[in-house]
Formats: sequence, structure tokens, C-alpha cells
Amino acid sequence: MEKIAVRNSGYQISRGRISRVTLLTETERLFTIVLQNNETLDHDPGQFVEVSRFGVGEVPISICSSPTRRDAFELCIRAAGRVTAALHRLKPGDEVGIRGPFGVGFPMTPLAASDVLLIAGGLGIAPLRSLVHYIIDNRRDFGKVDILLGCRDPQSMLFSAELEFWRQRIDINFLCSVDSAAAEWEGNIGLITALIPGVNLDPFKTIAITCGPSVMYRFVIAELLKKGIPPAHIYLSLERHMKCGLGKCGHCQIENLYCCQDGPVFSYPQIKNIRGALE
Repeated sequence: MEKIAVRNSGYQISRGRISRVTLLTETERLFTIVLQNNETLDHDPGQFVEVSRFGVGEVPISICSSPTRRDAFELCIRAAGRVTAALHRLKPGDEVGIRGPFGVGFPMTPLAASDVLLIAGGLGIAPLRSLVHYIIDNRRDFGKVDILLGCRDPQSMLFSAELEFWRQRIDINFLCSVDSAAAEWEGNIGLITALIPGVNLDPFKTIAITCGPSVMYRFVIAELLKKGIPPAHIYLSLERHMKCGLGKCGHCQIENLYCCQDGPVFSYPQIKNIRGALE
């Protein structure tokens, strides 16, 4: 039976059933969710949904699977509060509520036929994973692909098995660096910005997208500009304390912008002069 794409006002809650829970680290789990009533999530890479634990509350979570894989979608959830802790207690077969998808995703039209540089810090790999899967599923539509990942330590690295798969692909250049590691770690140690100068790229053919803690953005942008990448070719996904997803509550407002509606993905020229956007 053909799937029906979810298209609603933003207030409607669809019921989703958890089909799989995968332990990623001590604090993060990957939830595979199938919508009920033959619905499918019609999203763009970089968008998010509001996830409800019935009787507890709801939280915004980035979608970390590609829209090319329509039977189910995936959410990487970190246990960081009351609602996310309640979600971590769920098991396959349990139900959650889903509102959305919301927001502006990654710039898929400019990305087509361009070289792509993806830079993720920590949990920022989760929303970027959606884009990576999309690129892999449509590999001929994109040029050269470089993926840079920075983590606190090897134990906090998400999707480690997938990262090894990306590393081994001949059509992807994957590099990773950690802040600190034990002696047996054979990879790079240091800030993620140290990886950028070594990337071989054509700045005018490259679209750069970065996602992670806001504290890293100014330093990443500075390195990208040194590489000659035009400001309009740089995109960032902002982390803000979003609540309603509808631009009504004001929790994610930055001057005249609402991250939940105008973002979470912005071009650098959109936000470079907005006070507080890169802090």
C-alpha cells in the first residue's frame, strides 16, 4: 500500500511506533520510528520534529535519516532532561507522538552538482547524517565530498560503525579528530579546525555546511574563509532551545529570526550580523 506523506498544520500529532532502539553511547540512543495509519514523514535533510512522550511532554529532535528511506525515520536522542530521559525508557512497540517536520533544512538545490564539505562537532553529526545518507543514495548528483568530525573523545563518538563505512568509501574523504584519547587511539587529536587547512578543495565549487556547538562556529567560519570559500557558500545549523516549532513561543528567537521557522539552517550572510547568533 502506498505511503501517505504527513502534511499538517504543525498542530496535528501523528502516532509513531518505535520499531528499534540502538544504544550509541552512554547518553545517546537511536530510535527507529514507523508512523501509523500508513503515513510517512515527508522531510528535507536538516529539518526536525517535535517528539511527544505522552503524559510527560515533547521535545524538538533533528531527523537523522534520509527522506530517500521512506518506510521509517530515525532520531538520535540524548538523555538530557525529563522528557528525553522518559523517551530513553521506551522500548520497541511503544508509541510516541510526532509533530512536523519543521524548519528550513540544508540547501539541497545549491548542493546539487557542487562539491560538499560537511563539518560536524559532537552531536552535530546527527542532523548531518541525514544529508550524508541522502548524498550516498544520490551519489551521482554531487561532486567531491569531504566529511570532518570532531568529538570530545572516542567513547563519545556517535555512529562509529557507519563512520568506518564512510572512511572506507573511495568517493568520500572522511577525517575525524578528538579532543583527548588514550594511547591506543591512532587518529587525530586536537580541535576540528585543525583538519580544515589540509582539505583539498575548489572554494568556488564547494558548499560548506557545519553543525555542532555554537562555540565552534566562529573558528570554523574563519578557517573556511581562509580557504577562500565565499560567505554565501557557508551554511550553519543553529542549536537553540526550541519549544513549539511554530514561531509562537519565542524561545528560539534571535532578534527578528526564529530558529524553528527561519532555520535551523542559515547561510552565513543571513546571520553574521545578527547579535547572539554565533554565540
